[in-house]
Amino acid sequence: MIRFQLNGNSVTTGVNEDAPLLYVLRNDFSLNGPKFGCGASACGACTVLVNSQAVRSCIAPVSLVADTEVVSLEDQTPDSVLSVLQQAFLVEQAVQCGYCSNGMILTATELLSNNPAASDAEIREGMDGILCRCGAQARVLKAIKRAQVQI
Repeated sequence: MIRFQLNGNSVTTGVNEDAPLLYVLRNDFSLNGPKFGCGASACGACTVLVNSQAVRSCIAPVSLVADTEVVSLEDQTPDSVLSVLQQAFLVEQAVQCGYCSNGMILTATELLSNNPAASDAEIREGMDGILCRCGAQARVLKAIKRAQVQI
């Protein structure tokens, strides 16, 4: 049995400890934020925060999160109130198809918590590796800059 905190709740799973965290989150806990994109940690669609650090859940075994705190995109909207980053993404129209949004928002959450005054270059570097096929990267940068001012 693997115990961890998931979006503020204590949870337990009895799956094989090598099972990908992504599958456990989606199948056992019905979370839809983290997505299966590439399965090789290359796109970022599966990103979650583990103890406040962005982790690619498609390659992370569920055993990695034993006795940790896992936060998914769903936790960013308690009581249906959008986070500052989510609001900024909407205002700047940084969401197109939405597939990469999970990775973008959670990676930006870690980035801004570690570096609230990140420069454009630092934001670009921090967001490198989150693939967006729709071409919304310029609007994503604007959204993160907008959120920076409000945090």
